[in-house]
Amino acid sequence: MRSLFVALSHLPLPVLHGLGWWLGWSSFLLSPRYRRRLFAHAQQAGFSRRVALSSVGESGKLVAELPRLWLGRPVRVGWEGAACIEAAQAHGAGVLFLTPHLGCFEITAQAYAQRFGAAQPVTVLYRPARQAWLSELMTTARNRPGLHTAPTTLAGVKQLIKALKTGQAVGLLPDQVPPQGQGVWAPFFGRDAYTMTLSARLAQTAGAQLVLIWGERLSWGRGYLVHVRAFDAAHEAPLATDPALAARQINAAMERLVRECPRQYLWSYDRYKTPKGAEAAPPGP
Repeated sequence: MRSLFVALSHLPLPVLHGLGWWLGWSSFLLSPRYRRRLFAHAQQAGFSRRVALSSVGESGKLVAELPRLWLGRPVRVGWEGAACIEAAQAHGAGVLFLTPHLGCFEITAQAYAQRFGAAQPVTVLYRPARQAWLSELMTTARNRPGLHTAPTTLAGVKQLIKALKTGQAVGLLPDQVPPQGQGVWAPFFGRDAYTMTLSARLAQTAGAQLVLIWGERLSWGRGYLVHVRAFDAAHEAPLATDPALAARQINAAMERLVRECPRQYLWSYDRYKTPKGAEAAPPGP
């Protein structure tokens, strides 16, 4: 598998995205569970089946582009809103980047490291792969100048806190379902979802500045466009200190980003699952 991964990394991005489109639709057609979840989540958020179907090929591209992004030549990346990062850095504290499962979240960290990493390195939180070969490849490929990784463990969390306290940047996906005891139930597109409290805790570390970011996958393999948003610009109030209120605010911010390009959101992600050992979501009104 590693040899295949290396071989794919040499292919042009349009070819990989074409393969990914085929992969996404194959998964959709072969898995009734996949189809049910994708349609249900898109409908819950108020989007049509047409939007849900347009996300099928994009989810496949998300997988197929990884060999090139991890091991291949650099890809073309543009920026929209980079001044928000410069403004956050001007405070002299660490910067916390929040990204939903939208577009290519792999490219956001790479693009940041290439442009800003020399002055302020970024550490990204990731969930190690179960396969040994993939876990090793993931770790080595993601660690590069200006970019470090931290696993979803207690040691990894300590690494993130240390990075922020020393004025560095940290990135994570706050719509990733955490283990039992590490989250609260908070609305996400009108339905309670188990939401991590880690992102809010990190945002309150050493005056860290909160920034929203996501990477748009351009059509026909033309590269990516990184969108940056100031968190304060998306909310009427600063992030709350109460974990439950902060989780609601962060979920609302993620919703706003998803609405910018719903066809590139990973609707098939099991966002509303109940972690093992956690109490079920409270009944709705």
